Amino acid sequence: MPASFRSTRHAAARVRVVEEWPEAVERVAAFLRETRAQARIEEFPEGTPTAEDAARAAGCEPSEIVKSLVFLCDGLPVVVMVPGDRRADAAKVATAVGAGKAKVASAKDVQLATGFEPGSVAPFPLPRTVHHVLIDRTLLSRTLVWVGAGSERHMAGIQPSELVRLTRARPMDAVQDRA
Repeated sequence: MPASFRSTRHAAARVRVVEEWPEAVERVAAFLRETRAQARIEEFPEGTPTAEDAARAAGCEPSEIVKSLVFLCDGLPVVVMVPGDRRADAAKVATAVGAGKAKVASAKDVQLATGFEPGSVAPFPLPRTVHHVLIDRTLLSRTLVWVGAGSERHMAGIQPSELVRLTRARPMDAVQDRA
């Protein structure tokens, strides 16, 4: 299904140019449609490989970018959403899910756990193999946040309350303390 359109005028006729989204982005878009989510996906041709790049592209602060990180907690995948300007705290994540140990997942484990490539992880839709979804509380105070949408060029703007509804995320203090 086409995801974005660009219209131009040519010889008094309206021409519609259809651009297909990558499969992973369309998967996110389909989930948002099915859940009747209040969110919008945008494409950023310059790319959004880092939180700083994403903030610059979206015209927001890095704290309004959501990093969807995958941890292995006693070997089980957990997705943790933290602000783009902060680092997740593995010990806090482990404690929150009752695990003895949490470590950042490898690129292969990220793809296996979420179905998304590292750097383009969307917090939805996630397979049932993801055991917990956590969100840092500071994100809940924002009016709008930007999450990955399946590629390094796509993000979705969404209200934090809607993000929690869609992901069933549990709010917590998930970031390292500031020095």
